Amino acid sequence: MRLLLLVISFATGIHMQAQEAYLFVGTYTKGKSEGIYVYNFNLETGQAKPVSIAKGIENPSYLALSPNGRSLYSVIETGKTKPGELAAFSFDPATGNLKFLNKKVTGGDDPCYVAVAPDNKFVVAGNYSGGSVAVFPINADGSLGEQAELIQHSGNSVNSQRQEKAHVHSTVFSPDGKYVVVPDLGIDKLMIYQYDPKKKQPLLPAKTPFVNTEPGSGPRHFIFHPSLPYAYLIEELSGMVSVYSYSNGSFTRVQRINNHPYDFTGSKGSADIHVSDDGKFLYASNRGESNSVAVFAIHPQDGKLSSLGFQTTMGNTPRNFCIDPSGKWLLVANQESDNVVIFKRSLENGMLEFSGTTIEIPNPVCLKFLRKN
Repeated sequence: MRLLLLVISFATGIHMQAQEAYLFVGTYTKGKSEGIYVYNFNLETGQAKPVSIAKGIENPSYLALSPNGRSLYSVIETGKTKPGELAAFSFDPATGNLKFLNKKVTGGDDPCYVAVAPDNKFVVAGNYSGGSVAVFPINADGSLGEQAELIQHSGNSVNSQRQEKAHVHSTVFSPDGKYVVVPDLGIDKLMIYQYDPKKKQPLLPAKTPFVNTEPGSGPRHFIFHPSLPYAYLIEELSGMVSVYSYSNGSFTRVQRINNHPYDFTGSKGSADIHVSDDGKFLYASNRGESNSVAVFAIHPQDGKLSSLGFQTTMGNTPRNFCIDPSGKWLLVANQESDNVVIFKRSLENGMLEFSGTTIEIPNPVCLKFLRKN
């Protein structure tokens, strides 16, 4: 009987762990935030419980996890008087604690995005104000090595206030790990680099080194479809989403669709973009006077989008958002209203509904999930 109870208890523990994930929240520390917040997130109930805080890092606004979930990298979004930096942490999944390893100067002001190569050999960060791409090797313990490469963009575009020079806004690896796509808001280009981890300087211009976007569009974040040869770009300044067909480092635009209702006349400031794991739905956030998440259906034949509707984020300035590992929940980080709002997500029609739960947290910016094994 005792053995049976132990078996039941062990099985129950495994099941409970499988229904939980860690939620990491990057923030701006200009106010009351203390750094990077870690939560236990229940995939069944959508409830989050605080676990730990990694303190002592200024403006850890954007985060990236290593493929094995044992390391986390954070930008230190500073510039001008303080150089922008990148920080490395080890993560203990048994305790939920982050341990600071080291940090490196990125070589450009205001780093705003970081990504880890699928092979876990390099980290690539984007310096927004610096208009450059910074590349660092990853040491065996997850810490950052000396900078391997710094690629400076140059140019400008039609918006004299926002596009007076290059502004790198994200660094996104292709699913096969062979390319890095770098949307540059300042020059209205998708810069495309080949990734070769065998080289000390692993990024080289691709055969087609860039794709022009619409003048004044302000390319920001970029996402690949999980199974189809398509990719999606959120344009910050225009408030549009562009759809691209993709083949071996080459991109061709096939659609451009409004990320706002067609009768919307307020200020725009689109931010983040994600595709559900089943590849059926795309979501994109809007700041400005909209404060909404747009919901789109993805056509399985050609990757094109059809608008399904809009969900208020119930807060101000939805900087980033994410879908949890179960696909049942979509969480929005409302930067200026100090909350993360949790929405139920329909697996059938993709629509969102407020769950009744929010996480109160100062100036949340970036959300990342790590499922527990």
